[in-house]
Amino acid sequence: MATSSIFTNVKITDRESAEMFISALEKASEAPKRVPTTKVSAPLRDKEAIRALFAKRLGNK
Repeated sequence: MATSSIFTNVKITDRESAEMFISALEKASEAPKRVPTTKVSAPLRDKEAIRALFAKRLGNK
């Protein structure tokens, strides 16, 4: 979805449109949160672990 679509002006002219719009907003807010499909590992913070990773990638075991 394009980012510009969230800045679109909505003009509600009758009660039925207003109710449909509010219903859609409520339904969207109740949607379940996204559950990650893969585990994300914490970033490396230890200097030696980072050096070991780069050494492994460069083949300098």
